[in-house]
Amino acid sequence: MPETLDIAVVGATGLVGEALVELLEERDFPVANLYLLASGESAGKSIAFRGRNIRVGKLDDFDFAKVRLVFLSVAADAAVDCAARAREAGCSVIDLSGASLNNAAALLAQACVNGEAVETLQLPALIAAPAAPAAEVAEVLAALRGVLELRQVTVSACLSASALGREGVQELARQTAELLNARPLEPRLLDRQFAFNMLAQLGGVDEQGYSVVERRIAAELAVLFPELKDGLSVTCSLAPVFFGDALMVSLKAAAPVVLSAVSAALEAAEGIELVEDDYPTVIGDAQGQDSVYVGRVRTGLTDSRELNLWIASDNVRKGAALNAVNLAELLIKHYL
Repeated sequence: MPETLDIAVVGATGLVGEALVELLEERDFPVANLYLLASGESAGKSIAFRGRNIRVGKLDDFDFAKVRLVFLSVAADAAVDCAARAREAGCSVIDLSGASLNNAAALLAQACVNGEAVETLQLPALIAAPAAPAAEVAEVLAALRGVLELRQVTVSACLSASALGREGVQELARQTAELLNARPLEPRLLDRQFAFNMLAQLGGVDEQGYSVVERRIAAELAVLFPELKDGLSVTCSLAPVFFGDALMVSLKAAAPVVLSAVSAALEAAEGIELVEDDYPTVIGDAQGQDSVYVGRVRTGLTDSRELNLWIASDNVRKGAALNAVNLAELLIKHYL
């Protein structure tokens, strides 16, 4: 284990930021001094870490020269400025915002897919972590690479309120309370009823009808799996669930799928739990866990080259925070 190092978590009071702090403690990450940062009213709060409360500092006032590694869990526009400031100060960055995807200096990475690429980086490094749904799908695709020559992947993702951050969780809770107490519903964060409803898209769409998150997931999967560059389709809906992603994935292979080989590959993959006699759910299986749960594995109705499966995962802990911490562990192993 390397020497301890000073670390900053930007966006520490958000859902993913809090999960990052929890995982740094649980996994005994070699932290010397931990700086928790946020902007606006969130600064000044306290978060527990290793038996003491750490006061959240103001992001605008922070000198990144104090630390060697930064986790960025903020909106994309804020992340661009933070990443630039941190790297100018000689600090490596793991960016969860998606803002670094098109930065030529950044490496889009996931430990189970292309973790070895971290060894090629020059410090200070800029590593882009994929969006939670992309990371969850990528984990399964990586496990199947040895038994399937993939041609196409279609992802239908039912995302939870937490995909909108803490504000999304609060909006769902407020709307649910209003409806259960027979009060008039007042949508605020969203433009319509969310509670007890399914929404066909997450945020606005572009001229082709795709949302920012759909574009991001497709772009990140194309980088992680170049063979799928022209064979990706992504649709995201919003489900009235507080936490967790549920994804229906349809794969097209070059040759007929052998289900026994697929099951064996999924069983052997670290970070994946295969549920064969039932199907997993976010609430019953995945929430709070460090694995992606896979079930309903079956071939196509009319095409033997098709493979369909269901994924349930904790988007905040597994999909976002744990993947970022895994990347940090690779980085410090080889460099820091």
